[in-house]
Amino acid sequence: MNRLVIGGPAIIAAYLTHYLQPGFETLLVIGGKDDHEQDADFITEQFGIRPVVVPEMRRAISWKADRAAYQRLKGIIRDFKPDIVHTHAAKSGALGRLAAFASKVPVTVHTFHGHVFHSYFSPLKTQAFIQAERYLARRSSGIIAISDIQKEELAGQFRICPHDKIKVIPLGLDLAPFATEGERKRAAFRQAFGIENDEIAIGLVGRVVPVKNHPLFIAVADAVSKATRKRVRFFVIGDGDERPNVEADCRARGLDYTYYPEEPRRALVTCTSWQTKMDEVFNGLDIVALTSHNEGTPVSLIEAQAASRPVVATNVGGTADTLQDGSGGFIVAPGDAAAFTERLLQLIEGEELRRNMGAAGLRFAEQHYSVATMIRRTADYYGSLLDAARARNRVKA
Repeated sequence: MNRLVIGGPAIIAAYLTHYLQPGFETLLVIGGKDDHEQDADFITEQFGIRPVVVPEMRRAISWKADRAAYQRLKGIIRDFKPDIVHTHAAKSGALGRLAAFASKVPVTVHTFHGHVFHSYFSPLKTQAFIQAERYLARRSSGIIAISDIQKEELAGQFRICPHDKIKVIPLGLDLAPFATEGERKRAAFRQAFGIENDEIAIGLVGRVVPVKNHPLFIAVADAVSKATRKRVRFFVIGDGDERPNVEADCRARGLDYTYYPEEPRRALVTCTSWQTKMDEVFNGLDIVALTSHNEGTPVSLIEAQAASRPVVATNVGGTADTLQDGSGGFIVAPGDAAAFTERLLQLIEGEELRRNMGAAGLRFAEQHYSVATMIRRTADYYGSLLDAARARNRVKA
């Protein structure tokens, strides 16, 4: 996978590496992170996983570094001799599969946690990525989508590969930490950031990058704070290269803002920077927001519901597969600040509504997103792809 930073792909890759054993012998290979990104070593350390690091494999395109990474990956494949190479995310998905093809690995699988086919790049660059992914998918043994909606986007909208080449395997998470010791964890988070008992904390969790659409979150914070008499506070949980723009937006709107690591004080809008105890974060918040332009399956929505927190989210990517509109929260059209504000105000004004939606969200998360189910489905898919590869080899022989 690209790099070990906080987010869904890192969690899922670590779970697969650990829980697929002992049925499979696994090796996790990661690239180097960007300077503004937070290490997520704690995710692998909890399982005793020591990833092999290919520092040349980075997010940005660099012909020199990418070629060096490709050669390093071929060397790792030569030494480990895998039956399966399973890649995650765009850069490592390309380099890893190309190295696997060149090394004649029997089975190559790629998981789309999200995609870069809109809201990331210019139309010309986007088309180049689509063409590249079509070529890679054609040569891959199988493709994994993490939701039915994502499968339809990949096969129907962007024509990456036929429907029958895509296997839907929803994300699986260890939900127990989010659903246990809620009061203690709530108190720890709220004490850390000076949140009083009668304040309603609304949080947006994720990298501070353009696709997460923080400007919508700030616009909604502005509108909500003027429309309610309740005591509300807004939290940006994460960090990234767009943080200066978030700060400038708050200044332009006259919103009291603080970057807590440097200025630890109470404010209407607080950026906490990176947090590692996400079970405390979600239990400490009262409402979770997702304002993205594009998503795969939003892990933050699953974790929020596991902590019995209601959600307001934009209808992008796998959101509708992850959240039942009107049950565990509300889904609104992308970019619709007025609708987002209205739904958020409903939750702010309705304590019983928050409680009922939180309970419904917990039931939904436990039913659909267990780690055991994801591991079983992945192992079964690996087995079917290996059987198909062996059958092809027998025909050739």
